[in-house]
Amino acid sequence: MSERRLLLVHAHPDDETLTTGGTIARYAAEGADVYVLTCTLGEEGEVIGDEWAHLVAGAADQLGGFRIGELTSALTSLGAGRPRFLLGAGRFRDSGMAGTASAANPRAFVNADRDSVTAAIVAVIREVRPHVVVTYDPDGGYGHPDHIQAHGIVTAAVEAAGTEQFPDAGVPWEVAKLYWTVTEASALEAGLCRIGDLPDGWRLPEPGELPSVPAADVTTVIDVRGVLDAKRNALSAHATQVTVAPSGTEYALSNDIAQPILVEEHFVLVRGALGDRDADGRERDLFAGVSL
Repeated sequence: MSERRLLLVHAHPDDETLTTGGTIARYAAEGADVYVLTCTLGEEGEVIGDEWAHLVAGAADQLGGFRIGELTSALTSLGAGRPRFLLGAGRFRDSGMAGTASAANPRAFVNADRDSVTAAIVAVIREVRPHVVVTYDPDGGYGHPDHIQAHGIVTAAVEAAGTEQFPDAGVPWEVAKLYWTVTEASALEAGLCRIGDLPDGWRLPEPGELPSVPAADVTTVIDVRGVLDAKRNALSAHATQVTVAPSGTEYALSNDIAQPILVEEHFVLVRGALGDRDADGRERDLFAGVSL
């Protein structure tokens, strides 16, 4: 077991790569133990292109199983090993957006029993003993119910993991730092301004269309320039959900909105103490200040 251990909890396959792929690849390359726990199979995703179009929920409903393969390939590209799924692959279903029929499915992640899934994440934390945990902010980045559910459950699990709660979930382990993954508004704007010609059918986002947070909210910035190829490969592995432009500098989801592949990834520390900071007052290492 490495002296540095990082756990990231994401809602669906591809979420791990979109906002934290570079961070995963960088720490894995540096020898840290990096674990990715995914809560659903992303069955309600919209498929790009025709080849796998009939896998969607309204047709064959085989997309979730297919996305296990995509996630496995993406994590291999990032150097993070095999995927882990909350209480096993397929235990919880992608809830879709709020108010949709998929959100009423008894197996939807939003309908999961909070105590049992909190205990399950506590068990993972006590098993892998991460110094640092990463998940979403209270809005889930862009308001997806599964992201919001993950935020609440992970927050509760991190608080409980170092206590005597859930005695059947293993030996208590105190997580040193909890972060939210976010995108800094100024970095996003700068990335969008650098975009040149777009593939046919793509468009630039309208102001405010992509989620971001003010620069003042960001506590920690991770430079991922050295692992951008790994992140690009991981994005390409999620081919039902993501298209990487020929330039390799931007990507789009099924909505064809161009987004820059940023050279830095952004975080907000919400548990634990900030470590060493740069001239801008920001950490440059998720493990800064952690006693190993």
